[in-house]
Amino acid sequence: MVKVICVRFRTAGKVYYFDPLSFEIKKGDNVIVETARGIEFGTVVSGVREVEESEVVAPLKPVLRIATEKDKEQEKTNREKEREAFKVCLEKIRKHELEMKLIDAEYTFDNNKILFYFTADGRIDFRELVKDLAAVFKTRIELRQIGVRDETKIIGGYGICGRPLCCHSYLSDFAPVSIRMAKEQNLSLNPTKISGVCGRLMCCLKNEEETYEELNRNLPGLGDIVTVSDGTEGEVSSVNVLRQLVKVLVEVNDEKELREYKAEEIVSTRKKNKGKKKESAEEAREMQELEKLERMDRSDRDEKDEKPGRGGNKPRNNQGKGSRQGGNGQTGRNNGGQDNNDQNGNGQNNRNNGGQGSRNNQGGNGQNNSRPQNNNGENGGEEGKSKRRNRGHNRGNRPKKTEGNKAPENSGNQE
Repeated sequence: MVKVICVRFRTAGKVYYFDPLSFEIKKGDNVIVETARGIEFGTVVSGVREVEESEVVAPLKPVLRIATEKDKEQEKTNREKEREAFKVCLEKIRKHELEMKLIDAEYTFDNNKILFYFTADGRIDFRELVKDLAAVFKTRIELRQIGVRDETKIIGGYGICGRPLCCHSYLSDFAPVSIRMAKEQNLSLNPTKISGVCGRLMCCLKNEEETYEELNRNLPGLGDIVTVSDGTEGEVSSVNVLRQLVKVLVEVNDEKELREYKAEEIVSTRKKNKGKKKESAEEAREMQELEKLERMDRSDRDEKDEKPGRGGNKPRNNQGKGSRQGGNGQTGRNNGGQDNNDQNGNGQNNRNNGGQGSRNNQGGNGQNNSRPQNNNGENGGEEGKSKRRNRGHNRGNRPKKTEGNKAPENSGNQE
């Protein structure tokens, strides 16, 4: 067992594990920790507790210190600086006439990096924007493209229920939501009624899904022929899922009568051979819209899973889900003139950019593909290995094909 504390860096953000060391830390305390982004200020959401070693990914980073009053003042100052940075970035976006919507700006605690979150319909060439921002702030700049769900999570708002949005108040992760959940709960399939503020299917469809699945197992379907405990047989007219009541249309003395029974009184059920119900043009259009929303949501989740994480420890069911903001794909980094492999320090770091190589680094030095074009095996002693391997072959025999020198997967300009 390993002792850990759970730390969160943003309201309703993901929870990360850290080693409490010998500090006396309790829920609600503020702590200073080190993550892949740098030194950060977080809030403890769970005091010291023990978890299985299998739930922790080594190395487990320690807490640097419990936040002092000076640290809290620094965090407050950072929040004010973020508002100024947001305004500057907006001006620069207008200057470069980029089709992107700026959502938020965030400073790391040590001011070593500024992150700007934005949304856009497609990929944006923001290299010149990053150069300008680095010249203004004299620090490392990162632009991160996020999805519409993450945009709503950051900004917040109120749902059609009149309450604050779930994603902004307590949801740390987005669960997959599908049209089947709406059907299971007998909800209207009108997209405007089951879509949230973000334009995607509402997250709360997931809240009662398991309950409805369990309750629906005990109920017959509409139109089924059922036999009741008193021997009466009839066709199911309607069901009340929550009260577990079934209305059955029975025939009594050559007359149709609607009777209500409890689910446990149903002895047997026989599926009625029903033809495929014809959908109206309106229903078909609504279903197409819902399927489109579902596909977009799935695409956002897939792209979000590919994003780099904070580098801290997360509970196993959250690992590999990407950074706390998530998003769908484009990240730009600039080191603001600091030492780096890229001499100009102003490149755009994309994955699969235009299909050229697995990772490319575009900057003032041109394109640096992570795999060299030649296959001559000059680095890492590959040439010598190849020669030794070929000794003993006859002069007329063809030497064995060698792999050549493959560059490390992360040879591009990565942070």
